[in-house]
Amino acid sequence: MLANGAELGYKASGATEYTELSGLKEIPEIGSTPEKVENTTLKDKIKKYENGIGDPGDMVYKFKYDNTAADSPYRKFREMEASGGTYDFQETDADGTKIQFSAQVSTKRTGGGVNGVIEFDVTMALQSELEIIDPA
Repeated sequence: MLANGAELGYKASGATEYTELSGLKEIPEIGSTPEKVENTTLKDKIKKYENGIGDPGDMVYKFKYDNTAADSPYRKFREMEASGGTYDFQETDADGTKIQFSAQVSTKRTGGGVNGVIEFDVTMALQSELEIIDPA
């Protein structure tokens, strides 16, 4: 499946619907690998392990840079970052899969050069588990 058609939305405080953030260019890997925790007893002949908690790492969404309007995603994300608050997000993929999570954000505009576009990256610091909702 292509990433084309994927969307990222956020839910403002008290809202029931997600508002799409336009200009999405790249979506991150989703998921985590649990940390392997050694739990060997004195009677074991080999080391034994259990799965610990997982770390999804940096979830970075890449957007087209546009700061021409008060409701541009670049301004929205900067406002979210400045508030230090936690926001609800939903990624919707082309096949209808939805990934919902809460996160704090940090925003970084990329550099540019001749014939190079300027973009901005939004790094999500997860504050909840990832909830994956399969399409109907």
